[in-house]
Amino acid sequence: MVSIIIPVLNEEKLIKSTLEHLQTVKGRFELIVVDGGSTDNTIKIARGFTQVVQSEKNRAIQMNEGARAAGGEILLFLHADTLLPPEAVNYIQKALAQPQAVGGRFKVSLDNQKLIYWIIGGLINLRDRFTKGFTGDQAIFIRKDVFEQLGCFRDFPLMEDLDMARRMRRAGKIVRLPLTVTASARRWEKSGVWRTTVLMWILRILYLLGASPRARKKFYGEVR
Repeated sequence: MVSIIIPVLNEEKLIKSTLEHLQTVKGRFELIVVDGGSTDNTIKIARGFTQVVQSEKNRAIQMNEGARAAGGEILLFLHADTLLPPEAVNYIQKALAQPQAVGGRFKVSLDNQKLIYWIIGGLINLRDRFTKGFTGDQAIFIRKDVFEQLGCFRDFPLMEDLDMARRMRRAGKIVRLPLTVTASARRWEKSGVWRTTVLMWILRILYLLGASPRARKKFYGEVR
């Protein structure tokens, strides 16, 4: 079984549509929403669909709490503003039927139909193909036993996904499924395309140079 884990914090604008969309996903899975202390209606909305686990505010910690509560052999970490394709669970199960495969991710597109956002999605997929430095927007999935062996997500306020991707590659075969998840373009829309793109590359470079996670977080902020 696949356990879909969604970390949330004040996501009342999007969480309902995300959870409704998950009802179109085929296959056997459980759903766990992990709240980091929302002060809006996020928890109330989520409880209308599934169980809600309470956690400290920090996406890495929230995902680890969700993993502890999970009953599935496979963990899928899904952002609150990302939509899975209907065949996602079936494809994950087939991919991890290969004993050497430990986990993987999807391709990604953005939910804004303008050309610039189509280009951004394409460049993210191109970068992933050549560097295999995938991110949480791509809906990372992993065998639960491997996740535990790797020590779960590290307590980073940012870039916990890149860190996990790096450790997953060392653990075994990583799969990129031929399916696309749809992620929100809200950060680019709110902060501007070029500013956001440059910011993300700066953060990636700071991560590769070993800069403090807390120092990196100062650049990022929150968008909801």
